[in-house]
Amino acid sequence: MQFGVVFPQTEFPADPVALRDYAQTVEGLGLSYLDAYDHVLGANPNRPGGWRGPYTFESSFLEPFVLFSYVAAFTTKLRLATNIIILPQRQTALVAKQAATLDVLSGGRMRLGIGLGWNEVEYIALNENFRNRGRRIEEQVKVLRALWTLPLIDFRGRWHAIPDAGIKPLPIQRPIPIWMGGSAENALRRIARIADGWMSNIRSLEDARPAVQLLLRFLKEAGRDPAAFPIEARVPHGDGNVDTWHALIREWQGLGATHLSLNTMGQGFNSPAAHLSAIQEFAAAVGTSQAKG
Repeated sequence: MQFGVVFPQTEFPADPVALRDYAQTVEGLGLSYLDAYDHVLGANPNRPGGWRGPYTFESSFLEPFVLFSYVAAFTTKLRLATNIIILPQRQTALVAKQAATLDVLSGGRMRLGIGLGWNEVEYIALNENFRNRGRRIEEQVKVLRALWTLPLIDFRGRWHAIPDAGIKPLPIQRPIPIWMGGSAENALRRIARIADGWMSNIRSLEDARPAVQLLLRFLKEAGRDPAAFPIEARVPHGDGNVDTWHALIREWQGLGATHLSLNTMGQGFNSPAAHLSAIQEFAAAVGTSQAKG
């Protein structure tokens, strides 16, 4: 199993030195990858008509492609995973260019995690349609893979038209791995058909089990080998109980998880040093250098 961490976006200061120290420490601990969430805009809960969501305009989010370009400059092995980029609210060709550039600058360490998102306010502000995002993301994946593997493409789809054009430089990974998030039945069907891996954000193992069973069934229906399909689980730091961590790892491995991400957000840590201390405890407990695989 590979171990990684979720960058604590909303609880980390906009401090480039602290960010450098955080990323280098995570890499030095033998952790395999760094995840980062994506939100372009935060809404005002007191806006006309009201608004509810886990994040607001006061929640801090560094843009993942820019964040990872910075991190790539002073790390050498740490893989960089968006978890997730809200793809349908972004222009597909631009995402292809950004991801390819990051893959080149990082030496092939990019993993593109994508999903549909839930915040309609962002879609409105970015001039994209919230209502058809599930259908559009499938065509977006086709466009991304074509742009990453061919010098020129002539693509004519329902939502995209690329008339004999391409990006340069192409990425080192051709194509860059595309993992997808989501746990609804339609999302799991889509993941089984077109994704290179699943990024689960399900919090409890009880809820995860039926979703994993559905995914495995859909993979078989799609003619794919469930045993070869990577799954990333996300677990909270909790109270730091080592036995609890080992139990979670064993149970997730039993469900077929190949990657496990420690999330220190929302656990009461109030400084970069506190987040890093929690990660250091986790790395020592699970033996990351031996478990990367």
